[in-house]
Amino acid sequence: MSESFVASLSHFRGAAVFNPWGDVDLEHDRDDGGPEIRRRQLLHYLQERIGVADTLLCAEAIGYQGGHFSGIPMTSERLLLGGLSHKNLSPEMVFRGLVPQRTSREDLKPLGFTEPTATIVWGFLADQGIDPRRVILWNAFPWHPYHPEKGFLSNRTPKDEELAVGHQMLLQLLELGQFKQVVAIGEKSAQQLQSLEIAAHKVRHPANGGAGKFRTQMLELLEKM
Repeated sequence: MSESFVASLSHFRGAAVFNPWGDVDLEHDRDDGGPEIRRRQLLHYLQERIGVADTLLCAEAIGYQGGHFSGIPMTSERLLLGGLSHKNLSPEMVFRGLVPQRTSREDLKPLGFTEPTATIVWGFLADQGIDPRRVILWNAFPWHPYHPEKGFLSNRTPKDEELAVGHQMLLQLLELGQFKQVVAIGEKSAQQLQSLEIAAHKVRHPANGGAGKFRTQMLELLEKM
């Protein structure tokens, strides 16, 4: 089931949208094998969690510093490459059945791209000793929307018509995972889930000074399970 889900993700194409699992970033990928590596990494991530995870944690969209190169939502390439060990974060937290690979050019970021929000989310799991397999990280729009005038190394808010397509994939994942709870990160994600009539708890987005409240709210939700 996870294989067909990842395959479906790779088929989407949209204007000013990068599909990590189907598109090659000709400017920033190290070679044309990026999509295959990212598909493989997402597949291992999901296979280690489907049937185990009790919580789906949903943000808004993939970012260029996270899933664009790692292939995994809210997960940076630097984490996969072991570059955040000083923060007590290891690649084995993400998946264990595969040696992680980078897809970005080494000269861009020698240690790989890193995303502040991703580091906070994974850091919360590590600091609290929570089994990372309990949580699947996802996005209401699972691909990377960017500003055409700025290029791939930029992020933008997905449009309503784009979200409609992303929501189809979210509903498939909810059916696949049979989660006990869904948690929305931030107001935008909460509104999107509400529009789909998906019952969800809302937590503070960890960006812009919200990390402390995010940790407190997440801990309370996970301790109740």
